[in-house]
Formats: sequence, structure tokens, C-alpha cells
Amino acid sequence: MTARMIGVNHVAFEVEDLDAALAWYGRWFEVRLRGRRGGMAWIDLGDQFIALARADGVRADGGRHVGLVVDDKEALRRALLAAGEQVAAAGPLRVRDPSGNQLEIVDYRDVQFSKTRVVLDGMGLGGIVKHESALAELREKGLA
Repeated sequence: MTARMIGVNHVAFEVEDLDAALAWYGRWFEVRLRGRRGGMAWIDLGDQFIALARADGVRADGGRHVGLVVDDKEALRRALLAAGEQVAAAGPLRVRDPSGNQLEIVDYRDVQFSKTRVVLDGMGLGGIVKHESALAELREKGLA
């Protein structure tokens, strides 16, 4: 028997300094902690989460990254650039947290990834609408 993969519940990152990591994430993203205990913290993403775990000897990622979905990628890009962060002025948006974990920022409206209307409403994002290109990809798979 095989199991069908249907999504990602969480992503875990190792960080050198938990407080510094939480401050960095809080600077760029609306952070709602799901919990914190010992050397770990969990950042809520609605029905998913990011787990941050304090570890020694953390090394920066090479090409490995996590695609983090946001409500407005270009607004985040403008804020990152204004603060002097090393990110591209156009195209793909990749940024590293203080421990070198690489995030590729993608806009919810542009990708197939979808949350139910109930979850979006609960997150205060009930008005967000997918762009036609994302809807076409979903329709092609029979998912919209």
C-alpha cells in the first residue's frame, strides 16, 4: 500500500538564535505564535505552521529552499528592498532568514496552492482572489 501525499502540514527550520529568528520573521511577516517551548517556537500559517528549532552549527542552505505563500509578494519585496535586504528587484523573490534558511516567496494569487474559503476567512483573507493563470492550472487538473 502507498499513501497519497496531499499537502504539507509544516516546515521545520534549524536556527542559531530563536529570539533573533522570531524577530526577523516578525519584521517581515505577520507572526502569530502557535506556541513556544524550550528551544522551539511554532509560527501559525492558518491550518499549517513553521517550526523553528534552536540548533548549534546551523549552515546556510545552498539551493534548498521552501516556497512560502504570502498575500502580496510585491509589497514584501518593496519593504525588503527599502530595508537594504539583498533580494532581486523583479522576478523570483528569495530571502534568507538570519540562520541562512532560504525562502522563496510566492503570491497566493499566482499559484495552485489553495486554502478553503473558511480558512481564508478565518485568516482575514476572504477577499483574496486567484489570478486567471492559477485558476487555469487548477481547472486543468480538475481542482477548480
